[in-house]
Amino acid sequence: MTVEHIAGIPVRHPQMVAAGRHYGCQIVTCAPYDPESKGGAEATVRIAKADLVPTEAHLREQFDPFGELADACRIWCDEINGRRHRATGQIPDDRLDAERTTLHVLPEDPLALALGEERMVRDDRTVSFGSVRYSTPPGYTGSLVWCRVVGEELSIITRTPGGDLAEIWRHRLATPGTPQIIEEHYPDHPDSHSIHQPRLRPRTEAEIASIEIGPRAGRWLKEAGPAGAVRIRARMAQAVELTTVLGADQVDQALGLAATAGRFADDDLPSILDRLAAHQSPGDLVRADEAHSVQPGTGGWQALGQ
Repeated sequence: MTVEHIAGIPVRHPQMVAAGRHYGCQIVTCAPYDPESKGGAEATVRIAKADLVPTEAHLREQFDPFGELADACRIWCDEINGRRHRATGQIPDDRLDAERTTLHVLPEDPLALALGEERMVRDDRTVSFGSVRYSTPPGYTGSLVWCRVVGEELSIITRTPGGDLAEIWRHRLATPGTPQIIEEHYPDHPDSHSIHQPRLRPRTEAEIASIEIGPRAGRWLKEAGPAGAVRIRARMAQAVELTTVLGADQVDQALGLAATAGRFADDDLPSILDRLAAHQSPGDLVRADEAHSVQPGTGGWQALGQ
């Protein structure tokens, strides 16, 4: 295939890449500046130009009309493919006849493997991929879709009633505990609320006491589980104990900030309460994720030994 180079980087033609993706084929290009892998293609082009392009050596200026050039190309191909190849020792036309016995016509539909992993759209209009729920537009409940990672996005593809394949949505890839739910996918739900939030059902006295701290405490509980928090009961008991010292309102505010920032570790709640006591304001919230670490930096070590 033809490869263009921009700033020394090979760029494949998008049509060839699209065709390869459609049929599930991998496009393999030659390495830049590699004579062995590029020589065959370059030599073919060079020979064709030397034999076909009008030059003074050919004693002609141009082909006229264009059909004359097409006839010359056809004659040239018959001549080249009819003589024995110096490297393989075989005649290209004979070799093609043998290869035709193993070739087959490419299917009109792409291979399912090229589309991604199969998923079924659930009753809540979501699909699960990588332990994360992603919403889909209305009308696809119970439908088979394919999910494929494209860069930093998840592409969801399905087959239309006409039999064609179409991408119905793209989501930003997410991590477990952070479902990607688009409100416009649920226009028939009241206030555009997509997925019903889990209902808290406290059963023990400790659970009832933790819920009674305030509404933010309930939000902390709803988000702690999907975020993968552990020892939730111990943290609930810790929050109840802190209310006896600091008051329910302050602890409830700290739990709300912890839920917003995704802070569910052992010392997160006391740390947030200390911040509120010292500054009376949470400041700018930073959610800990793959792009940000709450670990202290190593800047203090730079002065060591100086």
